[in-house]
Amino acid sequence: MNLRDPVLAALAISGYPVLFGVTTVSSVGVPFPMMFMLIGAGSLVAQGEMKLWWVLVLASIGAILGDQIGYGLARWGGRRLARKPGRMSKVRGAALKKAEAASMKWGGTGVFFSRWLITPLGPWLNVTYGISEYPWHRFLLWSVLGEILWVVLYVLLGKIFSYQVLALTEILGDMAWVIIGLFVSLALGWTLWTYLRPKKHVGRGA
Repeated sequence: MNLRDPVLAALAISGYPVLFGVTTVSSVGVPFPMMFMLIGAGSLVAQGEMKLWWVLVLASIGAILGDQIGYGLARWGGRRLARKPGRMSKVRGAALKKAEAASMKWGGTGVFFSRWLITPLGPWLNVTYGISEYPWHRFLLWSVLGEILWVVLYVLLGKIFSYQVLALTEILGDMAWVIIGLFVSLALGWTLWTYLRPKKHVGRGA
């Protein structure tokens, strides 16, 4: 089901409450087409239907709030589940170790770039960083910086290209998946190269 048209229609009718609510739940992990909504909000700003600063503030707060909800649920619920004894305890424990390794490897840059460059990964990283108990103050900092950049970028794109919104969203939708594919390919290539490269052996001294 294509949610883009109903979401944009709801935005045009109800404005700010829909923008805030959908931005929040989308950042938690509900698959709403937020990129299209932000561009649509920018278009409505250009047409005088919405105020720029209200759009930027409400969308940013909603996105940041959604990130913290996803992180918090994973940190205080997911980790307890991972440690719960049972037949799946070993599997959950292995998943927990992978989450910890990922958060240690990528750190704040993983949070920052997944907010605005590789946005479909954002909710998943919220869960990963929460389960691994990545420091909340660092997560909050990088979440705020990334989400504000994301909101400003797409709202201004919608405002500037107000009368080409539909064509622009189609182009950016395809581009987002190209970026994800490139990112995954580079990550897999780097992992394979580090695994296969010759190991240096240190000889014994005389």
